[in-house]
This record gives sequence, C-alpha cells and structure tokens, in this order.
Amino acid sequence: MALGKRTTSGRPGRGWSHWGVRRRSTAVAVGVVALALLLGGVVLLGLLRASLASSTDATARQKTLDVMAEMAGQDVADAGAYIIETAHAGQFVQVLDAGGSVVAASDPEIAKTPLSAQRPSPGQTMTQDVPGLPSIGDNDDYHIVTVGARAGAANYTVVVAQAAQIQADTISTVAWFTLGATPLLLVAVAGSVWLLVGRSLRQVERIRGQVARINAEQLDGRVDVPPTNDEIHALALTMNTMLDRLQASDSEQRRFVSDASHELRSPLATIKAGVEIAAADPTGAMWLQMKDVLAEETARMSFLVEDLLTLAKANDGGLKVEHEDVDLDDVLDQEIRRLRSTSSKQITADLAPARIRGDARRLAQVLRNVLDNADRHAVSRISVQLYTSGDRVLVTVDNDGDPIPAADRDRIFERFVRLDGSRSREGGGSGLGLAIASGIMAAHHGTIRSTEAPAGHCRFEIAFPVPEPSDQPAGPADLSHRASRRQGTQASGRR
Repeated sequence: MALGKRTTSGRPGRGWSHWGVRRRSTAVAVGVVALALLLGGVVLLGLLRASLASSTDATARQKTLDVMAEMAGQDVADAGAYIIETAHAGQFVQVLDAGGSVVAASDPEIAKTPLSAQRPSPGQTMTQDVPGLPSIGDNDDYHIVTVGARAGAANYTVVVAQAAQIQADTISTVAWFTLGATPLLLVAVAGSVWLLVGRSLRQVERIRGQVARINAEQLDGRVDVPPTNDEIHALALTMNTMLDRLQASDSEQRRFVSDASHELRSPLATIKAGVEIAAADPTGAMWLQMKDVLAEETARMSFLVEDLLTLAKANDGGLKVEHEDVDLDDVLDQEIRRLRSTSSKQITADLAPARIRGDARRLAQVLRNVLDNADRHAVSRISVQLYTSGDRVLVTVDNDGDPIPAADRDRIFERFVRLDGSRSREGGGSGLGLAIASGIMAAHHGTIRSTEAPAGHCRFEIAFPVPEPSDQPAGPADLSHRASRRQGTQASGRR
C-alpha cells in the first residue's frame, strides 16, 4: 500500500517527465529505429533464406532435368559421361538403377553408395534436406532432389545433392552484419536527433528568455524572428503578435483608468466641496441651496458608473442579452417620443414595421444613445428611418450638423472619445454612449457605423440581421395593422 501511495503521489519532474524534450525525443527516435531494424532484420533474413532455398532447389531440379534429357536422347553410359563433364564443387549427381545400385556418378567418392534412400516412380520428384553426407564424410548441409526416370525399358533414379551450407553461411553473415551495424546506426540516430532537437530548442529557449524579460513595465519588447521559415519562425511571429495585443490591451486599460478617473474627479470634487460648505453653515441655509446641485452631481456620477459597468461587461463578453421577438419599430417609436418631449429640434420619422430577435431593453439603450448624440450635434433637424433591405433591418439617424470626418468615424466608438476636444459633460456627454452602443450591437450580431447622408449631413446607420422565416411569427395582417398604427402615431407626434 505504501508503495502504491508513493507512486500515485510522486512529485512531478521524476522519471520520464524529468528527461525533458531533448532526451525524450532522442529516446523515442532510438527506440523506433531499433524496433524498425529488428523487424526489418527478421523480415530480411526470412526473405533471404526463402530466396536462397528456392535458388538451391531450382538449381538441383534443373540438373535432374538435364540428366534425364541426356538419358532420353542417348543411353545411360553417355549420361554418365555428361555428369562427369559437368560436375562442379558443391554438387553431387548419381544415377541409380531399379535395384538402387549406382550406375553413374559425378565423383568417384559417391560411385558406390546411394546418397538418398528415396525411390520415386518415373516422373515423380522428391526432396529432402540432410545435415551431411556420411557416406563421403561431408558434414555440410545438403538439399537432395530425386526424380524417377525411364530409359528404354528400365527405370532409373536421378539423385542431385546440392550444397546448402552456403545458404546458412550467407544468412549467418547477413545476421552478424546487421547485428554489428545496428549499434552504430542507433548511435548515429541518437547523435543526429540530439543535435537537431538541441538546435531547435536553443531557438525556443532564446525566445523563452526574451519573453521572460518582458514585464508589465516593458511591454514594448519583442522576440527575434529567425529566418528559418519553419515552426520556430511561426512561434516567434505568434509570440510577437500576442505581445502586440497585450501592449495594446495594457495601453487601452491605462487610458480607460485615466479617463474614468478624470470623469469621476469632477463630480466627486463638487460633492466634497458642497458637503464641506453645507457642514460649515450651522443655520442649514447653505444645505438648502446646495442640495439640488449635490443631488444632480450624485445622479451624474451614478449614471457614469453604470455606463462603465455596462461597457466593461460588453468588452469582456459578459453582457447578458435576451433573445426574444422584438418589434423594433415600437422600441424606436418610444425613444423618438421621449426625445420629442425634451428636444427643441424638428424630428421626423419614417418607420416601417420590423421584427428582430434581441433584447428590447438593450436595443432601447442603443437607440437612445444614438438619438441623444444626434440631438447634441444637430442644428435644427433630426430625421429617423427604419426599413428592411435584403437580409438586414436598417435604422438611419440623420442630423443636419456637420458629418464626422472619415478619419474619426471608427474612433468615435471608443471610450471617452469627444471630437470637439472638450471635457465638459454639458457640451459633450461622458464619451461612453457610442462605445456602449457598439458593444450592445456586437452582442446582437449587428453593426453600427457613422457615415454621411446624401444631403451632406451626419448619419448613423444601425443594421440588424433579419431573423429566419421560422423565427417571425407575425403575419401580413399583423404587420399591416402595425404600419397603420405607426403612421397615426407619427402624425400625432410633436414636430
């Protein structure tokens, strides 16, 4: 039990994992190559043995056919002369009569005793492997082929003993060569993999060291990109891209904290000063004069904090958005009514019925921020349109003020951006409305952008994706009723 506990609770960094990438790669490469050599050697020796055995058998059989051809064309004595003339080392040939006596032999040593006891009938072939030829005192391995033959009216047996020792010697030589070369090859593989992996890891270690020296105070550092156009090259590029994003995120975070501190400093200072002044007046008259100002500054700071929390959730992907059927024309109509009740500008609206999927409360927040922005910058007129174009539902908000310069049309959706350069809330708001609108639109898979109206005025365009037909339960009759109701509402609105 103690051993089992020690094994399961052992510290990391022991055993195989302690070897590191270089050692593990070398060990795996050597193991794979050793296994491949072992399997390859076994297969090679098997194929070589089969090939040599086949070659030996084919040679012996061909010799029997040649002798039988001589016997068929001439007589046994002439076949004996042929056997002697073609005799060579490593091969013995005999011709036996029906009684088993040797009538012809390729060597005087085998002229008396048959090499095989096999007696096949005419046309039949038999084979056998023997560890030696005791009759002549030869201990080498032989492969014997015996064939039954007929010459005239007599039956004969042709015996060919082909030396097989060369086959065993060849296999043994190849086996010893493979066995001797394997360690050298494994050493070469280990050395090559060790050097190659080490060279690659040096690049990785260099990148790791450079990244380790980069901290929160020095995010401008980058790693060197090797000109190898390989995985290490890609890793260095990826690390630099990540560092670029981290630096941009850090700069944005610092700017956000600075801007938020600046925005909160003014109302806090006003509240602090008002409380001190009111506390210094024992009659309480000063409190009655200051309470409205303090309440206004408190509400302003509360709204700013709420906007900051909403924007933080939108940037972190934590903004919860309900996905329900929303009549966008109803939501937009309510916001237009609210703006008409507070604005002195002439406001016209042309709203077509449109139903989308989304969060009505968040969508109202987007429309309110855009309409309030138009009201701040309009000279005298604001025009709102809602219509469907292809696969999008579009809302355009035009005001007769100057259009936003093309270079600033993306920047205005960043936090605390005021193109007039003013930090006054009365003149330019907190600079968060359009940033919040952009975050909410992203959560609805929609877009918001600033552009220029055909008349040269400032325009904001809000686009939503059209839901699938199965997601739109409203029928034509419902849409027609809402359209007629919307026209009546617009006619009764303040111009």
